[in-house]
Amino acid sequence: MSETMPPEQPSEPAPDQSGSAWWSEASDESDGTRPLDTRAVIAQADMHDRRRGETEPLDDDATRRETPPPPPTIIAAAMRHIGQVRDTNQDAIYTLISSIPRETGDATLGLFVVADGMGGHEGGEIASRMATAAVARRVIADLLVPAIEGNVNVSLQALMVEAVQEANRAIWEHARQIGSDMGTTCTAALLLGRSLYIGHVGDTRAYLIDSGGIHQLTTDHSAVGRLIEMGQLDPGEARDHPLRSQLYRTVGQHPEVAVDLVFQPIGSATHLLIASDGLWGCVTDEAMLNIVQGIDSLQRAVRALVDAANRAGGPDNISAILVRLG
Repeated sequence: MSETMPPEQPSEPAPDQSGSAWWSEASDESDGTRPLDTRAVIAQADMHDRRRGETEPLDDDATRRETPPPPPTIIAAAMRHIGQVRDTNQDAIYTLISSIPRETGDATLGLFVVADGMGGHEGGEIASRMATAAVARRVIADLLVPAIEGNVNVSLQALMVEAVQEANRAIWEHARQIGSDMGTTCTAALLLGRSLYIGHVGDTRAYLIDSGGIHQLTTDHSAVGRLIEMGQLDPGEARDHPLRSQLYRTVGQHPEVAVDLVFQPIGSATHLLIASDGLWGCVTDEAMLNIVQGIDSLQRAVRALVDAANRAGGPDNISAILVRLG
């Protein structure tokens, strides 16, 4: 990461939306192991009068409870690499996959965070770790623990915005205490069932991949990103633009921060990819798509993504989380 520009004014977050076993008697000469008495087992199986407490066979005419469909299966692979130029790795990543109980059937929850730190004297490394930790603590405390206890009362949209804002305050206060200038990007994705909630600051990107291609969900909070939004720059020119690394919005460099909220049903998407600029800045969207769709193993696919960035020079730290959506 490079120098940053003054932040925008914070904006308000978007609204919501055992049965018995049978053995024969052991002889005195045995070692205590009782051989199975097959005649007794067969006789028991033929008995029509079952003893009290035994399980009765299912009556086909009886009313049956519907078996709810299983929750969507998601698996994830993550990797970060120092790259070929930097002396330290200031990226941080976090992944969590859990199943939480609900009255209508268990739900799959996934939390995935990538933070790309900035600042000298290990400041960026500290900031990115603080950001991932703060987001994880907030989501676990406000969503995962209450869900396990059966007492969920939280807006997921507000939760993701407030989790990133909490990380911002923690980093800002820590930096003031130690007299350091530190900050980080933070892109945090919460997947619950078939819905995706993203809190985003900076230029770490979230993509959805489906049969139609790769789709960027987040907006880069950089000078180049603003030019693209204004129609003054083609997205294909962003990777080589001299202002690509100048961010105007980061986590931890000001007392308050505006957090972008993205709500996205995953629909028929097959993968979620979260990538720091050390990856997407060196590997085109088309190349990332080909790697993800061409390699079945998630671990191998993530490694191939990182290797591609390193082959392109690896000028920055490289981080990726790849999630297969069931």
